[in-house]
Amino acid sequence: MRPLTEEETSLVFAKLASFIGDNVSMLIDRNDGDYCFRNHKERVYYCSENLMRQAACISREPLLSFGTCLGKFTKSKKFHLQITALDYLAPYAKFKVWLKPNAEQQFLYGNNILKSGIARMTDGTPTHAGIVVYSMTDVPLGFGVSAKGTSDSKRADPTALVVLHQCDLGEYLRNESHLN
Repeated sequence: MRPLTEEETSLVFAKLASFIGDNVSMLIDRNDGDYCFRNHKERVYYCSENLMRQAACISREPLLSFGTCLGKFTKSKKFHLQITALDYLAPYAKFKVWLKPNAEQQFLYGNNILKSGIARMTDGTPTHAGIVVYSMTDVPLGFGVSAKGTSDSKRADPTALVVLHQCDLGEYLRNESHLN
């Protein structure tokens, strides 16, 4: 368990900023205590400083995880968010998409979202922006990247891809052994 390097911090904050914008500061400056990001075995954990101090008492090798795993660094040093970050992205998301009930299942199986499956979309969503996907009952289902902005998607045909899938709640079942 170690603090993030300057390069790692910029990669993590850039990825988070693509989904929640300037609200990244709200993850650190919270009313209920001080929170931090730590790197442990190439995974980035988000936890309270109190929990981090308690986890520091355990040697690195037997320590499996602590706090919430937001994502991991690949061997090429790129940062990938995991589905476990959804609870922290959803409340602060800048751009959102609400799915029709028939499209929810397709998204939860790992498919991209077509225009025909979208019920609502945040106005002003640009192309290639991070986007959080919700059900019609405002339950966050996952996140992805917008393939078309709001204005482009209004003019697109019903079979056009609007949101490219990155993570969904179904990954808890599909990739259970890789999430820690």
